[in-house]
Amino acid sequence: MFKDRKEAGELLAEKLQSFKNKKDVIVFGITRGGVITAWEIASELKLPFEIIVIKKIGAPLNPELAIGAVGPGKTVYWEKKLLKDLFVTHDYKAEALDVKNQEREELEKNLRGKKKQLKIANKTIILADDGVATGATVLCALKYFKKKKAGKVILAAPVIAKDTYDNIEKYFDSIVTIEVANDLNAIGQFYKDFSQVENKEVKDIISRT
Repeated sequence: MFKDRKEAGELLAEKLQSFKNKKDVIVFGITRGGVITAWEIASELKLPFEIIVIKKIGAPLNPELAIGAVGPGKTVYWEKKLLKDLFVTHDYKAEALDVKNQEREELEKNLRGKKKQLKIANKTIILADDGVATGATVLCALKYFKKKKAGKVILAAPVIAKDTYDNIEKYFDSIVTIEVANDLNAIGQFYKDFSQVENKEVKDIISRT
C-alpha cells in the first residue's frame, strides 16, 4: 500500500533513473490524480513536466465503468469488447462523446490557461498515472501521442490490474509499475491517502513549470 500519490511517484522515479536529465524526455501526468505522481517523477529525474487531460466515457447505467475515453484533439479510444457486450448504441456513443469532449476541453482550458503544450514529436514520453484499472485512459493518451508523432511511450503507474496489464503491455514500449494486482476493485484501495486532487493543486504545479 502507498502512503499517497507523492510516495508512489518517488517509488516510480527510482525505477526510471536511466531517464534522468535526458533532454528528449517529457513526463506527462494524466489529470487529475496522475499529475501528483508525474510531478514527483519529473522533479526527481529533472525532466520537463506536462499534463494530458483525458475524460473517461462511462457505460449506460454505470458511469464508473469506462467504455472509452476522449483526449486532446478529439482523440477517442473505445473498448470494443465492452461496447459489444453491453449493446451500446451508436446514438449513446455519439451523445456521450460530445458531452465528455466538451467537459474535457473546458477542464483543459481551466487548468492550462494560456500555457501551450510542449512539442511531442520525436520525444520519449513517460506517461504517468496514479493507477490503471481498465486501461481506457492510458490507451487514449497513447493514441494521441502516436498521432503527434512521439517517439517511445513508457507507461509509469504504481499499480495496474493484472488483466489490464496483460492486455495493454504490447502497445507501450515499456511499462514501469510497482504492483500488478490480481484483485483490483478500485485504485484507492492501494493508497492510505487517496483524497481527490483539486484543480487548484494541478494549476499550482503547472505554474511551477
